Amino acid sequence: MANLVTETTATDVCFVHLIDEDGRALRLRGATPPFDQLVGKIELAVGEGVSGWVADHGEPAVIIGDKISDPRYRYIPALRGEDYTSMISVPVVTPLGHLVGVLNVHTRLRREFTTSDVDLLRSVAGLVAGAIENARLHQRLAEREEALERFAEQTMEWQEHERRRLAGEIHDGISQRIVSLFFHLSAAADAIGTSPDLAAEQIARAQELAGAALDETRLAIAGLRPPVLDDLGLAPSLASLGRSFPQLDVQVETTEQQIAEHLETAMYRTAQEALQNVAKHAGAQTVRIRLTAPPGRIVLEVADDGTGFDLAVAGSALAGQGGPSGFGLPGMRERAELLGGRLEIITAPGRGTTVRLIVPTAARSVPAG
Repeated sequence: MANLVTETTATDVCFVHLIDEDGRALRLRGATPPFDQLVGKIELAVGEGVSGWVADHGEPAVIIGDKISDPRYRYIPALRGEDYTSMISVPVVTPLGHLVGVLNVHTRLRREFTTSDVDLLRSVAGLVAGAIENARLHQRLAEREEALERFAEQTMEWQEHERRRLAGEIHDGISQRIVSLFFHLSAAADAIGTSPDLAAEQIARAQELAGAALDETRLAIAGLRPPVLDDLGLAPSLASLGRSFPQLDVQVETTEQQIAEHLETAMYRTAQEALQNVAKHAGAQTVRIRLTAPPGRIVLEVADDGTGFDLAVAGSALAGQGGPSGFGLPGMRERAELLGGRLEIITAPGRGTTVRLIVPTAARSVPAG
């Protein structure tokens, strides 16, 4: 497209800057040689330089000569502005008025650009704006489909993990205790008429086994959803969780929120894991748990005054690719992604750590594990 523009407008070079998703920066995405090697390497804030001014004001800019004296101009050595005298910069706008980017052309020799030149360049920019926007929409759709595929795979993995966990706990613990319970009760039944003392002993052992089986059953159920959430609700449960770490001064700031059960479980599990990490690794004295509900979101923060850590060193763990497993970050990050949210870690050596879970209130319902 950049080559086509220079041919159409009889100019020497063309630069195509596209605005990012946040609408705050322009990135060079197209250029005529030799500047095509700089694609992806040049960035301007909206409002910075001539291109940033055009993006900010939505109006063309024309410089006939002496660019350096123009207050809008910013010199970028890699673009060799000293080699070019005149320029036109126009916004690239879709028919619906959506700003896509900025299109610049330059000439080596001084050129008195006319209104017709500006109109021609704006027409060319308008023609390509639709194609650029369609390409972006197609890319977003592809990314969304890929994300949905990953979400489906992760959900199946979580479900299979929970099935294996429950199957193992039932087979190795609960079922074995029930088998032993059956044998002790059978022995008691055989001895009750001839040896009351033996029958009483077998019944006592059966009672112990029944109690142990009940405890294991409760633990298995708690692995799916902490019973305290059903008994107390999320806010009191977080306060109760804080009291279960007597070595820490845990301050809880929260109000009762009416949210879905799977979100309650996710918030509780994240706070639980974060507190365990603080107790094991942070060397902290005070921890603050804060639960808020801005419009459309629910936010959990667990902040400590501990030693903190270097995010660059722990970066692989944040990406879920191994690394310092002691921080327990990959599991929390996966839980956030499954819910359509994100996990933020704010930390530095000697400055404590804040774990922030941000989840939309319309989050997907998934196994919270």
